[in-house]
Amino acid sequence: MKTRTYQIALVSTVAVCVLLAAALLHVLLPRDHSASQVSESPVIARGPAVPAQPMPPGSAAPSKGEPALAPVQITPRRMQSIGVETGTVEYKQLDNDVRATGNVDIDERLLSYVQTRFPGWIQDVFANATYQYVRQGQRLFTVYSPDLVSSEQEYLLARQDQKSFSQDAHGMAAHESGWLLQAAEERLRQFGVPAQAIAELEQSGKVQRNIAIDSPVSGYIIERNALPNAYVQPDTKLYTIADLSTVWVYANVFQDDVGRLKPGDAASITVDSYPGRTFSGRIDNILPQVDRATRTVRVRLAIANRGLKLKPGMFVNVDLKAPLGRQLTVPASAVFQTGTRQLVFLDQGDGNLDPKEVVLGPRAGDEYVVLKGLKVHQKIVTSANFLIDSESQLQAASGSFAPPPPGAGSNNSAPSAQAKIDFTTDPNPPHKGGNTFRVQLTNASGAPIVGAQVAVTFYMPAMAAMGMSAVKTTVTLSDKGNGLYEGQGNLGSGGSWQITIAAQQNGKMLATKLLHVDIEGGM
Repeated sequence: MKTRTYQIALVSTVAVCVLLAAALLHVLLPRDHSASQVSESPVIARGPAVPAQPMPPGSAAPSKGEPALAPVQITPRRMQSIGVETGTVEYKQLDNDVRATGNVDIDERLLSYVQTRFPGWIQDVFANATYQYVRQGQRLFTVYSPDLVSSEQEYLLARQDQKSFSQDAHGMAAHESGWLLQAAEERLRQFGVPAQAIAELEQSGKVQRNIAIDSPVSGYIIERNALPNAYVQPDTKLYTIADLSTVWVYANVFQDDVGRLKPGDAASITVDSYPGRTFSGRIDNILPQVDRATRTVRVRLAIANRGLKLKPGMFVNVDLKAPLGRQLTVPASAVFQTGTRQLVFLDQGDGNLDPKEVVLGPRAGDEYVVLKGLKVHQKIVTSANFLIDSESQLQAASGSFAPPPPGAGSNNSAPSAQAKIDFTTDPNPPHKGGNTFRVQLTNASGAPIVGAQVAVTFYMPAMAAMGMSAVKTTVTLSDKGNGLYEGQGNLGSGGSWQITIAAQQNGKMLATKLLHVDIEGGM
């Protein structure tokens, strides 16, 4: 009994293993695709993974991860419809614009301090508010100083002695009194007593207990320590007065740009408070320190401040101009940035546009400096570069997976073709999703061709700027008889696709046709 049980268990185990092996083979072995099966797979930017054809003459060699480009031939009507405009490579005098932000500050060279040269007590204060405007010679305060009073008394005594001994002009006493008077007067001047106060002392002959101190310059009081009854020493800073007729602007320039600048370069600033108004100046100094947090360098500008519109602490926009001299230039709109390389399209005439990789220098306004790749007077495309780049990628890609049609860019098959291709879609125009594709294949005399192999390949180039890789979709059409070939296909997105139709018979290419079709539907 046990033996039979073991036999049944063994047979059951073997049967289960056979079933599992059959299921595994069913999964792993390739299955046949029907004639209308669609194969859709993303391809890298250089084209499909099949043996590549040689790149057409004039095409731009691809960088790593970049799509190949080929010369483009576009009809005048299409160039007009996509807005193609052209310009020329020229030599121009350029200024390199460096833009930054900054802040207005006081010009330290126009700061003045008010101090006394003697100790004393402040009596009356006339300039009694911070940011009060004072004129040169305007009275600020009065001060009483015992040392100053003693010097005044010495001056009056010396003057009185001079008058007493003036009658004896030949004696030593007159000479001594004159010397004492000069010494007393010089002492008053050293104390900073204004000439007007000395004249009043001389006329009145009386000691002035309170001496008035005047402003040495015109400007705004930005600091005040002069208070009534305050005791002051010669080292006491009583007022700080700033002349704001010229101000400094500190521009925060990135360290990558500071090497282009030098003292004396022209600068202009704008302020949101005064729309449409520009303040001009020049670079005064480039400070020798980099801010570690922002990686910027402070560039100091000297700006004339007429009307005192610029106030310390105000935020401004700075435009610095570094002369570049005479340079070979192209319009900035002519440059197509792919991410790893810079391209322009040369206009060779008759709708022939060739991609050209260039090496560019700094941008100056709406112009780029050309370091390598172009010559003066060459004609270049200045608009619609993105569309032309897509066309160039399509041409290069189609040349990689299908024989390049001699009439690339047109809707006519090659003149040497042995067959005529008429292509239709249902719906017309095709849309994103499922579509039916039909090809009517006839020979030169108009008779239908049967038994051919017809494939329709849809290709959308990579769009590096949008982070999209190239996509290829191939639909193999079935022979429906009487020269009609039909197949079903699914398009993954709308947009501009290149369609390559290839018809072969017995391993021989009958005809190819290249079309550009706008597929309806979103990306």
